[in-house]
Amino acid sequence: MTYRLFEGKHHASLYQKYRFDPPYDVKEIILKYLEKKKGQPHQLAVDLGCGTGQNSRLLAPHFQQVVGMDISESQLEEARAVQGFPTLSYKVGKAEELPFPDGSVDLLTAASAAHWFDPESFLKEAVRVLKPFGCLAFFGYRDSFEFHYGSCGDRLNNIYEDVKQVLLPFTSTKVAVANNKLQDLYEAIPFPDKERIEVIPIKVQSTITNIIGLFETFSMYQAYLRAEPSAAKALIEKATSRFLEEMNVSSTEAELELTMEYYCVLACKPQ
Repeated sequence: MTYRLFEGKHHASLYQKYRFDPPYDVKEIILKYLEKKKGQPHQLAVDLGCGTGQNSRLLAPHFQQVVGMDISESQLEEARAVQGFPTLSYKVGKAEELPFPDGSVDLLTAASAAHWFDPESFLKEAVRVLKPFGCLAFFGYRDSFEFHYGSCGDRLNNIYEDVKQVLLPFTSTKVAVANNKLQDLYEAIPFPDKERIEVIPIKVQSTITNIIGLFETFSMYQAYLRAEPSAAKALIEKATSRFLEEMNVSSTEAELELTMEYYCVLACKPQ
């Protein structure tokens, strides 16, 4: 089954504007793993569920060719609008049907997207297209954010928890797969050489504007917005007001710190 939850133009523009770039630390873990397992040359990386291309752009300097794939043309329109990456291209497509020859891909990766894949169909394709010693690398973050600003961090965390509770009825079961750090997908990978890094703490400096924008990118918020637009917008307005009040600031450009808990699944195809 293909989940089509991120295809609206407005949703795509929010993704481009507010989704955080993948952390440098995670990118380095993936590249060092590929170097250790396969070595040079790094010819082709395929970034699955690439969305608006944040992860694809980070990979571009390290490969002769990077292809970002997504089922959403709206997301890819946003990705293609970012210029300056001549080795990077984008294709509309599904992770379960990869348009690449057998044994042609050095790295198959997905940033906060692998939980949407059909594991059996995808892994069959992954085995087919990866080169010998080619690698899989999936990463994402759990929804256990922690906010820090003076002495009010706990109260900011409470705001986020309240938003999550409202959105819970609109949350896809696939989000639980991400929060479980892709345990089932990891176990299904048929390669004996695999590992899962469960906790990679990342600190991000952000603003209230960007945090609220991030909330709006969530699939469950977009589902709520479609079902109850007035209530969804009121939820965002209330969360914004509460952040301003608890931080005792007047501008949504006020900065705060966010700690996110990333994870990473890595695997290497045998020769």
